[in-house]
Amino acid sequence: MKHLIKHTCIIAALTLTMAAPAAAEPVKPANPAAYETPPSLADLVDKLSPAVVNVSTTQKQKPNAQGGQATPFGDLPDAPEFEPFREFFDQLQRGQNGGGGGGRNNEDREVYSLGSGFIMDATGYIITNNHVIEQASEINVTLSDNTKYKAKLVGSDKKTDLALLKIEAKKDLPFVTLGDSDAMRVGDWVIAIGNPYGLGGSVTQGIISARQRSINAGPFDDFLQTDAPINRGNSGGPLFNMKGEVIGINTAIFSPSGGSIGIGFAVPTSLAKTVINQLKESGHTTRGWLGVKIQEVSDEAAESLGLGKSEGALILEVTKDSPADKAGIKAGDVITAFDSKDISEMRFLPRIVAETKIGKKVDVTYWRNNASKTTQIVVGKLDESEDEADNTAPASEKPKDKGMPTEVVMGMHVTPLNQPVRDALNVEAGVEGVAISDVDSGTEASKRGLRRGDVIADVNGTVVKEAKDLQKAFADARGKGRKYAMLKIIRHKETAYVTLPTEEEKAAKPDDQKEAQHPHRDKK
Repeated sequence: MKHLIKHTCIIAALTLTMAAPAAAEPVKPANPAAYETPPSLADLVDKLSPAVVNVSTTQKQKPNAQGGQATPFGDLPDAPEFEPFREFFDQLQRGQNGGGGGGRNNEDREVYSLGSGFIMDATGYIITNNHVIEQASEINVTLSDNTKYKAKLVGSDKKTDLALLKIEAKKDLPFVTLGDSDAMRVGDWVIAIGNPYGLGGSVTQGIISARQRSINAGPFDDFLQTDAPINRGNSGGPLFNMKGEVIGINTAIFSPSGGSIGIGFAVPTSLAKTVINQLKESGHTTRGWLGVKIQEVSDEAAESLGLGKSEGALILEVTKDSPADKAGIKAGDVITAFDSKDISEMRFLPRIVAETKIGKKVDVTYWRNNASKTTQIVVGKLDESEDEADNTAPASEKPKDKGMPTEVVMGMHVTPLNQPVRDALNVEAGVEGVAISDVDSGTEASKRGLRRGDVIADVNGTVVKEAKDLQKAFADARGKGRKYAMLKIIRHKETAYVTLPTEEEKAAKPDDQKEAQHPHRDKK
């Protein structure tokens, strides 16, 4: 986003009285024809290309506080003829900002962008990426025959980076169909058609490199990865299987240089179909809702909970009066199945819930107190307008309070939450637990990100209010043979679970320093 080593040796022939074993047969494909590359893709491309379009947008941008523009001149269209001017424009922009230039610098300016899309039916509905048309004041679509249309935005969805456009044509338009991305296997051939760098319709071929990729682009990451060359301007374009069906919408690339290095990502049609149908029907999306915040279950967290393997979604918080709350789900539970679908990884739960019909009663399996339990939940409706929580709040920078009474547990200096402590560490009223006033450097607590101002609310589900509660919780975990304990941490209104070894790490001797290994860190 290996090197093959062949060993060769000479084996002397020996005369033996035993029968020679039968020669091993090479593995052969069940259907060799299915693995053959067609002699040419020209016939297929001829059929598909007319349905692939160029999408260009215009945006109005305000000047910034220094009188310059809000974004650099690098936002020029992705066309080769503009490349020689980018550095000059960037220098000019820096000069104007630094020198307080006037004139047109204080006026709004138009910014252009280019992308791709494809026609999904004869009436002129077009699928593209949300980031291609976001905040556009004008959207234009150019067909392969150079016919141009003004496009209307029917609806868009930031969470999946999809958008639906509509153009009005006086004739039926060429279109392509959405295929089954779930049927695609790693190694299957694919074709990408789009508008890279503003060059117009370009065709590239490759294979599916991986499935169900998460690139932290949104809550429903489930990308197809391909090595078919995808570059700037390909966004929103189709990724086809060899039947000519769209199985993905090209969305992102991994590239240090900005160009293709063979790692591209496409939204699978299995995810896109529901979103596009909802946009077409109502102009917006409707999703199921549980009312929980979740976290990945690491190997250490699974061990601390007595869970056989690292699977499921660990519940951080439950919204009051939400469907999950009404069903009795609590923080610390691990959801392992939802509506008869196993949750092998945390990231699968949001998508499954989102695609569940609102009002449907579903069975939910969860892990609590060393046992698997099942409850029923009536799926609610997600409020798409809710702002996402800010979990990047800075840590408190206040100096240490020497008068604060603390005890050291596993390298953490902890103190009960009385009012002076709350004031000193900016801990909100209503938050319960023990506060961390300092963390010794080099300890596991320090290595795993615990810091001053954090509040330890519970350990393995046991509430802690004093240092002795914390010590007892670690002792109880050791008594059960657990190598790790799971701490519920509250930091700036946000909750997270962090695992710590139940045995305190012994200080390394000077002679042992070279052999010390970097500890495993929790995924957060």
